[in-house]
Amino acid sequence: MVSENDVLHIAELADIGIATAELGKFTEQFNAILEYFDILDTLEANDALERPLVNVFREDETRPSLSQEEVLRNSHNPEDGYIRAPKVI
Repeated sequence: MVSENDVLHIAELADIGIATAELGKFTEQFNAILEYFDILDTLEANDALERPLVNVFREDETRPSLSQEEVLRNSHNPEDGYIRAPKVI
């Protein structure tokens, strides 16, 4: 069980400001979260959850698009068949 003083101390460590009006609500929520951890502690974790691997991505497929010449015609700075981009670093 976490007290309001505990919540204030944690808020101070995390550099989070909590208004006095919200302190009771935060304390209640904090205790509710800890109760869920108590429930999780009751579970047996002897057997790891194993699921088969499934590829959720679609297969690559080619689609009609612009030609290289059309793309370069729309760029501001084509050079040797490529689009010259500004230095990033």
